[in-house]
Amino acid sequence: MTDNVVIAGGGIGGLATALTLHQIGVPCIVFEAVREMRPLGVGINLQPNAVRELYDLGISEQDLDRVGLPAREWALVGLNGNDIYTEPRGLLAGYNWPQYAVHRGHFHMLLHEKVIERVGPEAVRLGSRVTGYRKHADGTMSALIEEIDGSTSEATGTLLIGADGIHSAVRAQMHPAQPPIHWGGAVMWRGMTWAKPIRTGSSFVGLGTHRQRMVFYPISQPNRQTGLAMINWIAEVTMDNTEGWKQRGWFRQVSVDDFLHHFANWVWDWLDVPALIRQAKTAFENPMIDRDPVPTWRDGPVALLGDAAHAMYPTGSNGGSQAIVDARVLGAAIVEHGVTQEALAAYDNKLCGPISQLILRNRGAGPFGLLNIVDERCGGTFDNIDDVIPPEERAEFMAGYKAAAGFAIEKLNAAPQIIPNGARAHTLQVI
Repeated sequence: MTDNVVIAGGGIGGLATALTLHQIGVPCIVFEAVREMRPLGVGINLQPNAVRELYDLGISEQDLDRVGLPAREWALVGLNGNDIYTEPRGLLAGYNWPQYAVHRGHFHMLLHEKVIERVGPEAVRLGSRVTGYRKHADGTMSALIEEIDGSTSEATGTLLIGADGIHSAVRAQMHPAQPPIHWGGAVMWRGMTWAKPIRTGSSFVGLGTHRQRMVFYPISQPNRQTGLAMINWIAEVTMDNTEGWKQRGWFRQVSVDDFLHHFANWVWDWLDVPALIRQAKTAFENPMIDRDPVPTWRDGPVALLGDAAHAMYPTGSNGGSQAIVDARVLGAAIVEHGVTQEALAAYDNKLCGPISQLILRNRGAGPFGLLNIVDERCGGTFDNIDDVIPPEERAEFMAGYKAAAGFAIEKLNAAPQIIPNGARAHTLQVI
């Protein structure tokens, strides 16, 4: 079969790419390994820079309200319940677009529905894994496909976009000498619990230190009868990683009893962490992992996108957001340069260097670094945060992270659209 663009992976990045290519008039097909799309995962945040792009893709506020809710506050809290740093988020912070806290699986299904609706039911081939690629002398490529029944085939096209995640086969071929997955020692347990939201009712709250911390935020509006919302939580402990990760897989379902003891004493009058964890129906364990940056995301007619390009620690809540922005920057490059290798080069030149720096910044705890500073200076307990970290130092720390992550308010609000309304690919190469 022949398509202008072949996309490996039907996750958030791959589906955002398909929607973007369709918007600018470029035929594409997505190959996804799973047999059936299901709403898997827990909560993620969509930052204003990503929500802007979703709106430009025709995904509405009403669509996003079905899978989550706008975030109102971001707060870091000390071990005695006192605020370290708080700020409004999204529209309340002055952005022209909201920040959304969403159920990852429901958001993923929303993107899938939009692709099927707009591009067609044959746009996503399930049960088909891209295992590698071959480059041809005429500048095109063939993606190597393995079907779920073990049979193999090839999909020839002008470009291949490897959006196949942290275990990307496309990246492994492009960078065969890459180091193994990097684990810094932190283990995360994730779950969702129906509970009453606190503070603003839509607050992202982080407390603890680099050794042990808890993050939680609602990903649904409260039920009108019960007042309960679905609360997404992440419990995290840093361990000795000198012998590497010993579990068989990187993600598994576990009993809350496996890790609840780490947080048994985390009880305050405003928060009962053991109760929050214990009431979850299921919990999932995974180490906090990423990959070392690579010097390029491109190999001729092949480019990486999303986690395949830049798997990063979730400390900045911007992995999914960056995948969406990747898709849009790639689309803008194709608008300018056509469905060509020059478009992939422009995309790579714009994003690979800066996002590689963001990967390394997130290893340093990202915006949660303020918790570490408080821990170093006072053990996490204080009466007046200004005596521990002056307001100017806190503001400077957070501004630096937002600038690196691409959602500084003034810069984002003033930036032109990545893809102008009605833009189409400059040229189409049809094989």
